[in-house]
Amino acid sequence: MAKKNPDERKKRHISTLVTQIGRKPEDQFGFINPPTYRGSTVLFPDVATLESLNQPYTYGTKGTPTVRSLEEAWSILAGAEDSVTVPSGLAAICLAVMTATQAGDHILITDSVYQPTRNFCDNILAKFGVLIEYYDPHLSDQIFHLFRQQTTAIIVESPGSQSMEIQDVPAISKAAHEKGICVILDNTWATPIFFPPHDRGADLVIEAGTKYLSGHSDLLIGLVSANKKWAKRLRTTFNAFAIGAGPDECSLALRGLRTMALRLNAQQKSALEIADWLSKQEQVESVLHPALVSHPDHNLWKRDFLGSSGVFSIILNERYRKYIAEFLDKLELFGIGFSWGGYESLVLPFDCKAYRTATRWDPPGPCLRFSIGLEDVNDLKEDLTIGLMRLS
Repeated sequence: MAKKNPDERKKRHISTLVTQIGRKPEDQFGFINPPTYRGSTVLFPDVATLESLNQPYTYGTKGTPTVRSLEEAWSILAGAEDSVTVPSGLAAICLAVMTATQAGDHILITDSVYQPTRNFCDNILAKFGVLIEYYDPHLSDQIFHLFRQQTTAIIVESPGSQSMEIQDVPAISKAAHEKGICVILDNTWATPIFFPPHDRGADLVIEAGTKYLSGHSDLLIGLVSANKKWAKRLRTTFNAFAIGAGPDECSLALRGLRTMALRLNAQQKSALEIADWLSKQEQVESVLHPALVSHPDHNLWKRDFLGSSGVFSIILNERYRKYIAEFLDKLELFGIGFSWGGYESLVLPFDCKAYRTATRWDPPGPCLRFSIGLEDVNDLKEDLTIGLMRLS
């Protein structure tokens, strides 16, 4: 089990920390990167060891030294007691929710949640007798009004992955913990670098490492970290499913970890510049970026976050709706794709209206979500300038 003292996170600056954690050159013949251990079968030296399972590794589904290196590194970075790796961000969501729920439970889910999370809860979890209820993401400590006797978990996502609402995670966590309710946080937008999740009160924390941890759009991986209260239950549920990420994926994730802080800081800077620039364009009704003063949740973001990533949304004027496809198709530097967090810039049209149930999503025009990559910011602005001129 990848147990590390969460205080290790506070001994170094983040940019230093990500270069040091999850590797032990002294145990790797001096090589600085952990080797990639591939395998299923693990041999025992004798029957006594087999019967006691008294050795670090027993079978491939329980992890390898490569997997453990990533788990230990992530636990330190997130300030967690333990972490596990799984094959995707969605698998991490499913594992976290299954860890905290059982038949007859009632769970609360932010209405701004990642749509596949909603699909899993509505179409799979509900079949097993879990009652699902969505809530307004702007509820803070008043969320206690929605608690029932059988409420066991709250799913938060801050900001919402498309509509970008910031949630008051500390206030929600305080209210939940007073009733023994588990707080599950999807922290993929900020990562632990910009939002220390367990310090803010979350119990189980989801990360789609596919995005900023990978950074290169060549990897599917998810992580779930747990505080001391939930670590054993997380590990037990993980072992029961045997859905660990493979060693090659973990090696790529460890490689991405080393440059994660550099990439996030560069993408944060570019995204802020482009978001501010877009807010001044006549074709744009509004920009949904919590680090901008114009965002309604800016003060909450400023209180709790240490930075912002490269993802934000915009709302265009309604009169351009029928030209959106042509606008996007002719952009040269923005790919059209569902993911984000890689080195390349992406854009995606979206509409939350069809699936919101606790709140109303009714923007004054068509919506686009941008993920700003590592291209030169002036080249990106030039590409958008030409595209917006076409719209007009």
